[in-house]
Amino acid sequence: MKITKTLAIAAGLAALAACNKQTPAENNADQIEANADNVADNITANADNAADNLTANASNEADQMKADAKNQADAVKNAADNTAAAVKNGADATVNNTTK
Repeated sequence: MKITKTLAIAAGLAALAACNKQTPAENNADQIEANADNVADNITANADNAADNLTANASNEADQMKADAKNQADAVKNAADNTAAAVKNGADATVNNTTK
C-alpha cells in the first residue's frame, strides 16, 4: 500500500511538472510580449527625454532673450546719458563764452 501511494504521488508530481512546461509557441508569445514591453519602455523614456530637452531649450532661449533685451536697454540708456552729457557740456560752453 505504501508503494502504491508513493507511486501515485510520484505520478501526480510528474504530471504537474509536465503541465508547467510551455510549448514553443507559448515561449515565443512570452518573448514577443517582453519585447513589446521593452519597446514601450524605450519609447516612454525617449519621450520623457525629448520633453526635458524642449523645456531646457525653451528656458535657455528665454534667458538669452532676456539678456539681449537688457543689453539693448542698457545701450539705449547709455546713449541717452551721453547725449544729455553732450548737451549739458555744450550749454556750459555757451554760457562760459557769453559771460567772458
